[in-house]
Amino acid sequence: MADAPTPLTRIVHDQLTALLAADPGPQNLNMALRTLAKWRSTLIGTSLRARLGPVVAAGPFRGMIYDVAASEGSYPARLLGCYEASLAPVIEAAIALAYPLVIDVGCAEGYYAVGLARRMPQATVWARDASDRAQRLCRELSAQNGVANRVQVGGILTHADLGVCAAQPTFIFCDIEAAEGELLDPAAAPALTRADILVEVHEGMKPGLMALLTGRFADSHQITRIDRKLDDAALPAMAHDWSDLDRLLALWEWRAGPTPWLWLQTRSPP
Repeated sequence: MADAPTPLTRIVHDQLTALLAADPGPQNLNMALRTLAKWRSTLIGTSLRARLGPVVAAGPFRGMIYDVAASEGSYPARLLGCYEASLAPVIEAAIALAYPLVIDVGCAEGYYAVGLARRMPQATVWARDASDRAQRLCRELSAQNGVANRVQVGGILTHADLGVCAAQPTFIFCDIEAAEGELLDPAAAPALTRADILVEVHEGMKPGLMALLTGRFADSHQITRIDRKLDDAALPAMAHDWSDLDRLLALWEWRAGPTPWLWLQTRSPP
């Protein structure tokens, strides 16, 4: 007898039924594909966690307890340690610079805030997110990893808050779904010119952001563009028995469009 469908499977089945009952077209088929891919990715994440335990397996945050849900996006890639793999060299460089203050804007469940706090025992980390759920998960992850005393979780970051960057070397990690154009404005927050900033640019959501941010920081910062890549080196031995599609879905980060990063290194640190 076949296993009864799980609540998640029933939800996904109903979503697909509604999508495929609508007028046929590429848009609905693409939405159906993403829905199925997210469902399969979630199952892969459950399998990985059962086999490997809730501990990041590789990458800059190897060894971090990761026993919370991802507040958005892919869980398997985070657990494997290959999430946003192209950022790993910059993350290692930031860790080596031993900033006394790290500001994670759009911290989600705290993957970066807590990971950096673990690797940078001298640092205070501000973890900021507009979502109450993300803040709760970040506090939980901080406690799991014994860094709750240094990870200060809060809500929306303001231009006034950024004045702290003038007083000490600061690393800003920014992922705020196209709101970076409003927040990262040296005219409104002059102390930004003294900070090092790693920002995800949501050009697909708001065309022109890349040119806007590059122009704003051209005089004050050395600017490096970092594009995405997938890194299968972190796939566990068990993945050798998987289909090619499952291997890809374990690495997939659920992105629907281009999200390049800018690494902005200040020419005038405090």
